[in-house]
Amino acid sequence: MEHGTKIEVMQPDEKIPFTEHLEELRKRLIICFIAIGIGFFAAYGFKEELFKILMRPLIAAMSPGEKLIFTGIAEAFFCYLKVAFLTGILVAVPVIMYELWLFIAPGLHTHERRFLAPLVTLSSFFFIGGALFGYFVVFPYAFKYLMSFASDYVKPLPDMKEYLSLASMLLLAFGLIFELPLFLTMLARIGIVSAAFLKKNRKYAFLLSFVVAAILTPTPDIVNQLLMAGPLVVLYEISILGARMFGRKESVENAESSSEDMNEDVDEKI
Repeated sequence: MEHGTKIEVMQPDEKIPFTEHLEELRKRLIICFIAIGIGFFAAYGFKEELFKILMRPLIAAMSPGEKLIFTGIAEAFFCYLKVAFLTGILVAVPVIMYELWLFIAPGLHTHERRFLAPLVTLSSFFFIGGALFGYFVVFPYAFKYLMSFASDYVKPLPDMKEYLSLASMLLLAFGLIFELPLFLTMLARIGIVSAAFLKKNRKYAFLLSFVVAAILTPTPDIVNQLLMAGPLVVLYEISILGARMFGRKESVENAESSSEDMNEDVDEKI
């Protein structure tokens, strides 16, 4: 009985029931929605100014005097609501990342949870950095290319709703894409992938980068696709470096496997 008691103390944390996982997820989602709501109400008072900032890349590509239009009576109102909501998401990114990592943390080892604060900071930095890259680098080229199809017989009349949907999708897509190094480094840290595995599959990752760029970019020209595929390739290389520096080492894996084997032998003896 004494040996049995010791084994129970040395065993890892007991598995959490599935219902408790759902309850934990619900709690994290509620906090994220509250943070987005606070950001939304704070941004709603500046909705017109925020939409003007969002329109700048398109306005710069339009001819002097041209303006965006709306065709539905309530379309402009809902566009302003969506702009405030998008701003709320961007403002709440640190909270969202923090709650995400807190939800994942129970499945990590104690020494791996030390990286929680740096991960939250870097996750927010990379997401905002990706959105800013899309706004300042990709948007001007993409919208200039799209507006170049205007002629004496074809006049562009950009719609508020359509532009907001496209801009929001691209901003969120670039923000998520820039999370790639952290995601792959975390997978390497818990032992799912390794730097050697990422290097071995580099050519497939590069091919997938151009496929993703072709799908997400609003224009079919090679310049705009390179503006998305190029960062993806660079981010993948950063991921290899991160996996090499912070990935699980062989000695750690061997120590853990030998510890598990020892526990299994003790259980069999008992």
